[in-house]
Amino acid sequence: MVSSRRSSEVRRLALSLLQPGFVGTTPPDWVLRDIQDGLRSVVLFTRNIESAEQVAALTERLRAENPELVVAIDEESGDVTRIESATGSSRPGNFALGHVDDTELTAQVARDLGRDLRAAGVTLNYAPSVDVNSNPDNPVIGVRSFGTDPEVVSRHAAAWVDGLQSSGVAACAKHFPGHGDVAVDSHHGLPSYDADRAEIAAHALPPFLAALRAGARAVMSAHLLVPAWDPEVPATLSRRVLGDLLRGELGFDGLIVTDAIEMAAVTERYGIEGASVRAVTAGADALCVGGENADEQTPARIADALVDAVASGRLTEERLAEAAARVAEFADWSTRLARTPAPPAENIESIGLTGARRAIRLTGAARSALPLADSPHVVELAPLTHLAIAQETPWGVADSLLRHLPSTTSVRVRQEDLGSAATAEVCGLTRATGRPLVVVVRDAARHSWMSRALGELTRARPDAIVVEMGLPGELPGAVGICTHGASTASGTAVTELLVGARAAS
Repeated sequence: MVSSRRSSEVRRLALSLLQPGFVGTTPPDWVLRDIQDGLRSVVLFTRNIESAEQVAALTERLRAENPELVVAIDEESGDVTRIESATGSSRPGNFALGHVDDTELTAQVARDLGRDLRAAGVTLNYAPSVDVNSNPDNPVIGVRSFGTDPEVVSRHAAAWVDGLQSSGVAACAKHFPGHGDVAVDSHHGLPSYDADRAEIAAHALPPFLAALRAGARAVMSAHLLVPAWDPEVPATLSRRVLGDLLRGELGFDGLIVTDAIEMAAVTERYGIEGASVRAVTAGADALCVGGENADEQTPARIADALVDAVASGRLTEERLAEAAARVAEFADWSTRLARTPAPPAENIESIGLTGARRAIRLTGAARSALPLADSPHVVELAPLTHLAIAQETPWGVADSLLRHLPSTTSVRVRQEDLGSAATAEVCGLTRATGRPLVVVVRDAARHSWMSRALGELTRARPDAIVVEMGLPGELPGAVGICTHGASTASGTAVTELLVGARAAS
């Protein structure tokens, strides 16, 4: 009987470390049951969201089981949005904000987002991304970063944390110790950050320190190798990275939450149960799970694996209890933060659109070429996006232009659409005869097929207007517009310029 009771207590501790996702716009029975059994957190994804009112009702029902339940979301604004996945974000992302480089604007955007999340019942946001995007070929960070300069990223990381938390929603700085200088997407494989310790300290760590000094009490670990600190296991599973570096050198005593534990970077070698046990053993306090494996069995398997690891001695009960205590402490703090008086709404027409307008950069003869003299033909060259971006989230300018200029025509072209066919034919270039041509790209410099297609189009039409909605590169042709992100706010701001609804700032 004592052994059974002890096992039940250990399982309750194990369950409290999980931050699972689930399917549906109302709580499944298994989630409600797990909350009663000790679950302290859940995380919302696009599949859980239909409207602000529905999410508020969802979180209210969850908290009927535990008023201090941590409700997390992965809402960065810009390209990575959950709360606005159906419409695209009404706020610019980090790269646009870093380009403007006005920390008050960054704080206002984060504060505005925080109001919406707070009203929906969210208490923890897995943001901001404070990675320094020093590798232009990085397939997963890009415009999610505030920029390539550690000082710029640091000051905007601090402003974003301050703005979000002033609205009553806890921030989470990610992806520790920095995911910006890699060329592999950890959703699919294991990246390696090969800098030495001095370079890591000078380049990747300052934004995390800035976020912590601004009051962030949660940090998300990255699924990547950092050989300078641990050549054997990914950061999420490394006591040297989480313990010696984050806890020791940086002095962080808050909540360490893993990036989604089902990602291939850690599960291909260790399996989801093995990765979970190793992460907690290494010093992680909370396990994000269910971005992809959103079922009842996965959290149960992980909890059972933690219990078994304690029984076998691979994981000490003291480490499990320590992690559970940090989760409980964070839940108490974030609940109190959510109950602080909400900041008054700022008298700003739309801070998101204001920020997107300010982030636009014009190159070449853009000012003299705008606004358009006629309805254009729009070609949108669309890359495959990484899993952090919801596939249904809209982007581009064709639809918004059509609302202003009803004779606008458009085509969206993917790499597989080109094949052996002529680019001009696939892109419907004949439809642009005698009309303006607008070519929209997204990280053209990172996709060779897109660069080639763009080059062919601009050689055929040197007067084409090129809109880059990803990382800016060298844009061919006479007219270029860089938005520094593909949010709906950025698309609206570009449309205003193209149709002459608003003068360029």
